[in-house]
Amino acid sequence: MTGRRRTPSTVLPRSLVRPARAGALAAGALAACSALLAGCGIVPGVAQGSEDDTITVMTWAPENTGATNKPGMPAFAEAYGRWVNDHGGIDGRRLKVLTCNERDDAVAAARCARRAVAENAVAVVGSYSQHGDAFLPTLEAAGIPYIGGYGLTHDEFTSPLSYPVNGGQPALLAGLGRTLADACGPVALVRPDTIAGDQLPPLLDSGLAAGGHDPAEDLRAAEAATSYGDAAERALEHAAGGAGEKGCVVPALGDRTGTFMDSFRRVRGDHPEVRTATVLGSVDQTVLDASGGASGPYEGAYVTGWYPEAGDARWKPMKEVVRAEAFGDNRIDPADAGVQTTWIAYTVFRQAVESLGDGEVTADSVAGALDGGLKISTGNLTPTLRWKFQDTLASIGLPRLVNANVTLQQVEKGRLVSAADGFTDVTATLKDAAL
Repeated sequence: MTGRRRTPSTVLPRSLVRPARAGALAAGALAACSALLAGCGIVPGVAQGSEDDTITVMTWAPENTGATNKPGMPAFAEAYGRWVNDHGGIDGRRLKVLTCNERDDAVAAARCARRAVAENAVAVVGSYSQHGDAFLPTLEAAGIPYIGGYGLTHDEFTSPLSYPVNGGQPALLAGLGRTLADACGPVALVRPDTIAGDQLPPLLDSGLAAGGHDPAEDLRAAEAATSYGDAAERALEHAAGGAGEKGCVVPALGDRTGTFMDSFRRVRGDHPEVRTATVLGSVDQTVLDASGGASGPYEGAYVTGWYPEAGDARWKPMKEVVRAEAFGDNRIDPADAGVQTTWIAYTVFRQAVESLGDGEVTADSVAGALDGGLKISTGNLTPTLRWKFQDTLASIGLPRLVNANVTLQQVEKGRLVSAADGFTDVTATLKDAAL
């Protein structure tokens, strides 16, 4: 699989990657913008006010694709924009929220980034894409910060203009591996046969190794398959192969995890001792309900997440925004990790803008505030966030990963509940990952 890997964005000093917007770049992006309007939207009613007191941002995510879809992220961003403006804006400045359908496609992701440049966005906030190498160079050339991506790609943890709010897939898989090392016999990982999927095995194995466990069996599967019978059989064969040990199958297929579990249920047969485990984003309460609840294949499964469980009182402010501005919008599920990440990303953005006081709000000034040691409070949904040019995990090529905390949950009687108090910091485990 080595030949399919792409080289992550090179980490350069900010003075080299954050020049003022070039006229040629903006002009080219403007010329392309008219062709992108069908894929990008502007929040109705949000753009009023003079150019001087309006801040423009963008949120993108894939929608209506044959693979992963995250419509709740741009939908929540629109709701947040309305809510902010109904409450006086950010320090009196109105917020203009652009959205763009990233389509789970590198070309579309690059187009979204070019439109952000053309519209003079000061940040891209709370977005989802597997194609960091397609959009981050455009944002870097224009000096636009990328705040709170979903943490899917290595690029998000290396670009000096990326400000991730969670540990992404690295933290989730390392934390899950450490848990399974104590709870499981043979472990089989079923993951997408993609560039992003290639990064998953060493992360899970780092957690397993920390607990003295053998590496997981790495089983590749098509990202957008309609059936996973073959992968399910191979995973079950490996996990059931331990003498007297309860093996575990770990599907990490995003939105296709439910499809895999349908196949796994059919082949599980006489091996009820084999358990499943996965990461938040691949399963949530909606998925559990649809798969049979307490009688479904997830019963007893361990699930690692970035944040407190959805019923935690710390989510109350986010839920108030949804109730006030998006009541009845079924795209927005407050329990969805993408919606939660978008809320935290906009919390970061708001504090960065507020820290500027009466100063001009530009892409440069927002990034400068975040790079200047600003400490961001998220209401204990994460530890205090603060980015440095080279952080603790720079030694393994993840210099922008500043939050390696995960939570552990478990499926009990069909419900996703906390399996451990508080957060677990997997920084030390990640340092041993062979990325």
